[in-house]
Amino acid sequence: MTRAGMIWVAVSAGLVLLVLLIIFILQNQDRVTVSYLGVAGELSLGMALFIAAVAGGILVAIAGATRILQLRSQRRHAPGRPPASPGPAAAGRPESKPGL
Repeated sequence: MTRAGMIWVAVSAGLVLLVLLIIFILQNQDRVTVSYLGVAGELSLGMALFIAAVAGGILVAIAGATRILQLRSQRRHAPGRPPASPGPAAAGRPESKPGL
């Protein structure tokens, strides 16, 4: 599959998820009182759940980014690590042999 095809599939899947999310929010319009750190307010149940899901996603993204940075730092500062292998562009080139 080409990159354009993969992007088209990803965008289509995202649009389907957004439509399902809109349906969910519209079907859950009951007003609820939400309290957080002493602040209280009213909003629809669907929107409250959506905000909670987005906040959870942000926390997971922060934790994942922190772990990736930690692993990169460990790899960069590891003593005795093997030299980096050549990239894919260098893999197709023939090796030069001294004396030939």
